[in-house]
Amino acid sequence: MKHLMTRLLSFLLLISLAQAEDFEPAREVVRKAVAKGNPEGAVLHIESVEKKAVVVEGQRALVPEKEAMTEDTIFDAASLTKVVATLPSVMLLLEQGKIELEAEVRRYIAEMRPGITVRHLLTHTSGLRPGIPKEPAWSGYDTGIRLAVELEPEGPPDRFFRYSDINFILLGEIVRRVSGVKLDEFAAKHVFEPLKMDSTRFLPPDDWKPRIAPTEKDEKSVMLRGVVHDPTSRKMGGVTGHAGLFTTAGDLAKYARMILNHGAGVLKPDTVRLMTTPHTIATVFERRGLGWDVDSVFSRPRGKTFPIGSFGHTGFTGTSLWIEPQTRTFVIFMSSRLHPDGNGSVRDLYEEIGTAAGQGMTFEVQTGPPWPRGEKEVPTVLNGIDVLVRRKFADLKGLRVGLITNHTGIDAQRRSTIDLLAAAPGVKLKKLFSPEHGIRGMLDQEKIGDTRDKKTGLPVLSLYGERRAPTLEQLADIDALVFDIQDIGCRFYTYIGTMRLCMEAAAKAKKAFYVLDRVNPIGGIAVEGPAVVDEEKPTATHAIPLRHGMTAGELAAMMNAERAINCDLKVIPMEGWRRGMLFDQTGLPWINPSPNMRSLNAAQLYPGIGLLEFSISVGRGTDSPFEVVGAPYVNDLLLAHELNKIGLPGVRFTPVRFTPTASVFKNEACGGVRIAITDREALKPVETGVAIITTLQRLHPKSFALDKVNTLLNRAASVKAIRAAESWKRVVEGWKEETAAFEARRRAFLRYP
Repeated sequence: MKHLMTRLLSFLLLISLAQAEDFEPAREVVRKAVAKGNPEGAVLHIESVEKKAVVVEGQRALVPEKEAMTEDTIFDAASLTKVVATLPSVMLLLEQGKIELEAEVRRYIAEMRPGITVRHLLTHTSGLRPGIPKEPAWSGYDTGIRLAVELEPEGPPDRFFRYSDINFILLGEIVRRVSGVKLDEFAAKHVFEPLKMDSTRFLPPDDWKPRIAPTEKDEKSVMLRGVVHDPTSRKMGGVTGHAGLFTTAGDLAKYARMILNHGAGVLKPDTVRLMTTPHTIATVFERRGLGWDVDSVFSRPRGKTFPIGSFGHTGFTGTSLWIEPQTRTFVIFMSSRLHPDGNGSVRDLYEEIGTAAGQGMTFEVQTGPPWPRGEKEVPTVLNGIDVLVRRKFADLKGLRVGLITNHTGIDAQRRSTIDLLAAAPGVKLKKLFSPEHGIRGMLDQEKIGDTRDKKTGLPVLSLYGERRAPTLEQLADIDALVFDIQDIGCRFYTYIGTMRLCMEAAAKAKKAFYVLDRVNPIGGIAVEGPAVVDEEKPTATHAIPLRHGMTAGELAAMMNAERAINCDLKVIPMEGWRRGMLFDQTGLPWINPSPNMRSLNAAQLYPGIGLLEFSISVGRGTDSPFEVVGAPYVNDLLLAHELNKIGLPGVRFTPVRFTPTASVFKNEACGGVRIAITDREALKPVETGVAIITTLQRLHPKSFALDKVNTLLNRAASVKAIRAAESWKRVVEGWKEETAAFEARRRAFLRYP
């Protein structure tokens, strides 16, 4: 029995040595760094599936006397506090329904300024300053919270990434106010104790001090040992959301295993997935999960070998934790780089360790987000075509394709979808279909004929001529139709009608129908206008409001279900778009969706101002279509006065005279108003349009062509009410119930947050 035990121990030792050899490059990196005295000592813990190496090098302390580093040395974790204590505490409260990710912080901290959400704090996109200034002198926990709340932000939320201790100071306070106990108590009970992290806590007791690695001297020349190094945390008593935790490499390994085991014992798998997925908006270059760093200037521990999609964090005192879920690997590096004189630096060492630790590992080829950034890449929302390109056209491989598109079918680099699909390996682009305004979007006429694309030589079959949908004959030699056209977010814009008719044709021919989704330029939250139409026609293809707040892909899913089209619908979704984003927040290049839709301002006003375009001039044939309205009989001064007197939200009116060179009142001098958007969040374009209509009807009942408003409004009862001198507010109020019913209908088809 004795010999058997000896052999078993020898075998286990050989396995341990063999496993350690797998991480020998990383071990050597740490040895060399410690030999050079930067840092003076360190503990490295690397672990993967059936592999583990622990490296202990150098000294734990140099003054007042040398102490050898040990595996169980306790370190000031610094900002690792954020992801090891504060983050899981916040996520547990989120699981319990006590915190909401998109809720404003002031729901939990009443004195907080509006507009900043919990997500903004967790992703460092709140716009708040990096930290609380030291001067003028201050102290105390409550004072620190007051200063964190009162400090003027550097900018608005979601505009940029700015790493900020204040974000996590406030998160720690949210945990305290919501749970009723301080952060240290909550984290100990719900995180550290379940994981048996017995050497992890805030405010370590005196009997822990012999194991604690000191940092540097404080302002009074006292060596900090067992007292948090971060000056703000120290002033606030040592228990804060951004710093203050003390821990060991071994305890952090327990925490990392919990994360890799999908939260086992602490968090739900969905919660782990949520917090390790990038949550920064697409136009912010840096990628951050909730708390975790994914891809930013702070990602040095990832090194040059671990892929995008791994995540981690660092601490100011010389600590780091990096987790790679593909290979179930984690790398923990613990040092007290500031000891003894505050001059050590391990930033480059983080990267060297990460690179060495990942050597020899095999990682799967990345086929989904987050995608690696190119050196010159400008961060943007990814439309469906951009996602398709990143997927290397895998969704369309082996298919013969008919493409429904126009000049708006471009990717973020302005490359034409026509050209991209024509050159895509494994994809056979057979023919093109063009909507209103033609394949290049330059034609403003009633009917458009078939042509041929000069660059590719492909036939261009018009869907805005004698036929409005592909015929069975035209679909016979293809496997799928692909739709890629930029909509404007308004019911009477005809591209959605084209999409619906093509879906019906695809269903009849038993062909797949792909929608390369695109942003709604005027946002996906607000809904306005009547949601029931008197008759279906190209400008009213489905029962949706004038301003519907949906994307083409979402509308396709809605029409496919509600109209029982039953086509084989596949939507290539966008990445990075949020419903509150307008076009200028996406980073994407603007291209006029139609000849007279020349700006985002015009697009925002269009659902209301467009109602007028058969009755008066809406600026077609001027430099600013849909931003000016008028007629020869209008007194511009009076109209501007009357409209401004109403006090419509988000707009002001300036008297103007102009002569349109096209459309209604072509070459006639018109009096009217220029519409300026003063607050686009408050703007209600449909209400604005109806208010202008009722005002013109009141001022010019004999001249104003009210009946023609119904061409696009498609609601005769509302026109009748306006003729009967009903106020614009009463007219809009009459649509309230059906608009609310539509919002309930659309909820099942919304796919973006």
